[in-house]
Amino acid sequence: MKLEWVMWLASVLPPPAADSLCLSTTVYLEARDQSVRGQEAVAEVALRRQESGLWGESMCEVVTARKQFAPTIVSPQTRLANTNAWTRAVNVALASERNWSLPRAERREIVPGASHFMAHGIATPAWRHAPPVATIGDHTFLRVQRLRPQPAAPATTTARG
Repeated sequence: MKLEWVMWLASVLPPPAADSLCLSTTVYLEARDQSVRGQEAVAEVALRRQESGLWGESMCEVVTARKQFAPTIVSPQTRLANTNAWTRAVNVALASERNWSLPRAERREIVPGASHFMAHGIATPAWRHAPPVATIGDHTFLRVQRLRPQPAAPATTTARG
């Protein structure tokens, strides 16, 4: 299947399914040749960004923010052809979402505080000298900025007459 088809499908799915598909696609494109731990770390960075609200509210908004993750960097004609890697990316994405839905104190974090990552030999971003959190495979995870969860929306009350 082609990336453009997957992203179209995500645009017509209900939000929870779309977010899972967008995260799975990102894990596949960014880390399909990495260990499960490396894939979990990529998913964690995307989930942390979503939680911060700085790149969008939904996972699909986060991973399609301009030049942030592979879905907007690689060609839309890119084929997601490795079915074994796809299955693993989906499993990692779903498990990561379940983990991230836990209360903060109960989450298992792979790269605590990492807001960005880079693949050695592919990218040399301006923020590459930020404090490193971990190196897993050929990715380095960095704390470029301290991301905090977005504040909860204030509760609204309605008057009943």
